[in-house]
Amino acid sequence: MELSARRVTLRLAETFTISRGSEDESEVVQVEIRHGNLIGRGEAAPIERYKESADSAVAWLERVELGDDPFALDAIGDALPPGEQAARSAIDAALHDLQGKLVGLPVYKLLGLRRNGPPTSWTIWLGDPDDMARRTEKVAGRGFRRLKLKLGGRDGLDAERVRAVRSVTDLPLQCDVNEAWSLDEALEYLPQLDLQYCEQPLVAGSPDGAELKRRSPVPIYVDEDCHTLTDVAACADRAHGINIKLAKSGGMREAVRMAHAARALGLGVMLGCMVESGLGIAAGAHVASLMDHVDLDGNLLLAEDPCPGVAFADGVQLPAEAPGLGVG
Repeated sequence: MELSARRVTLRLAETFTISRGSEDESEVVQVEIRHGNLIGRGEAAPIERYKESADSAVAWLERVELGDDPFALDAIGDALPPGEQAARSAIDAALHDLQGKLVGLPVYKLLGLRRNGPPTSWTIWLGDPDDMARRTEKVAGRGFRRLKLKLGGRDGLDAERVRAVRSVTDLPLQCDVNEAWSLDEALEYLPQLDLQYCEQPLVAGSPDGAELKRRSPVPIYVDEDCHTLTDVAACADRAHGINIKLAKSGGMREAVRMAHAARALGLGVMLGCMVESGLGIAAGAHVASLMDHVDLDGNLLLAEDPCPGVAFADGVQLPAEAPGLGVG
């Protein structure tokens, strides 16, 4: 099998802001694995929070040797260099894409999963309360059935943000704080907020995680605390659920393992994403039926998606029924 990679710059339709900063564009790395006359494709969305970048992903990919058998996933995985979870995820997606094309099946069928998962949330990025309410009104009628609010403004206005959005919509609300609250702030805010769940209110590894889980009236999901299968068991002490992202876990195979492990521990499961094209989102969409909650709006945030292939229907990001990932 022959591997190649290229950088792609994705431009957002509007500036996207969370508690850690703002961005107008995102650089991903798209990979192709050629086997005979067929090509499998995948996408890496490196996460700066974990010291990954397009440059580090490309450097890692240059060291990869895949062998000749696209179905030998265990052997291929064992031979990969350590680190670079996003690039690893791109390899995983490209191999599944290739497998699906070889056997003539979409990836969700290859994995024995359903096509239809939960509805995706739409992200209302961080701003002042009135601005977040206005942006909520702008997406009314676009078919979204869940909204996810970015909080953590560190200005005492997070409860006002949620109330402002609630005043203009009846949709279920979720929030993502991106590690910006203290325990005291979380315990002050959460009883006031009409939310399905709160994602990563405390800094990853906070010693207050178990106390917050015990006292919170709102389910706590962790993101930055949970990367791969080895993290899941510890999350049961500090959260009610985990956020799985392929760019953190290293791909669909690990995501499936994490989902089953979380279920065994009584944890809820959600699927998140980064700013990604339809190629990256497609990999998530093929495993989304395993989840309780889905946040796969990364391609919908773009000014233009260079890799269409995921259908947004009745609020759900549906994978294609074509062989492989169904993108290109």
